[in-house]
Amino acid sequence: MADVRDMFMVHTMMRREFGLLPQLVREVTAGDTHRSTVVGRHAALMCVVLHLHHEGEDLILWPLLLERGGAQASIFVPKVEDQHHGIEAALEEVKELLPAWTATAHNGERLAEAFEVLRDRLQEHMAVEEEEILPLAAKVVTAAEWAQLGEHSLSNSPKKDLPLVFGMGMYEGDPDVVKEVLSHAPPAARLIMPLLAPRLYARHAKRLYGTATPPRAGRL
Repeated sequence: MADVRDMFMVHTMMRREFGLLPQLVREVTAGDTHRSTVVGRHAALMCVVLHLHHEGEDLILWPLLLERGGAQASIFVPKVEDQHHGIEAALEEVKELLPAWTATAHNGERLAEAFEVLRDRLQEHMAVEEEEILPLAAKVVTAAEWAQLGEHSLSNSPKKDLPLVFGMGMYEGDPDVVKEVLSHAPPAARLIMPLLAPRLYARHAKRLYGTATPPRAGRL
């Protein structure tokens, strides 16, 4: 059956990166377009990661749970589906504000507040998933079906960003889970990714946060 530990790794990464974004935006001096470009590109990447992650759940995971998960699924799948709608609305607000702020570094407070709404809705949603949805998925979803979630994100993500995003996950990821995820990758990726991805994220974090070791999700 499905090994759902990789979802916890993704959630931890999202808690950290979306948790830090409101302050990142607020710290950009009005008119500093060099800095707003750095933060804006990171924010845009995280929006893509989140959208694809939830799109995969909508298309693949929820139907499987509703088919096999009985009463628990009938209670909690509609709840997380509704949360997805709220998160998508907050994400659209961010995406409307982000390009102009990235280009001008003006009106950052409105964008920071939009990221706070998105962060709060996302945190509430992930807590329900971890308490109710993932334990159920581990019982009723096969490993092959679970792998389709990752394949959906991989196949629709810009290939140039995949090593960086994997490095984001590795930063706080359980080494055993990282090893299990990579065991399904092509041989070259299994060899290269453990070395390349953390270095890419360290360099990215240094440019973004001023340190290669930003605050961990549990300390935000």
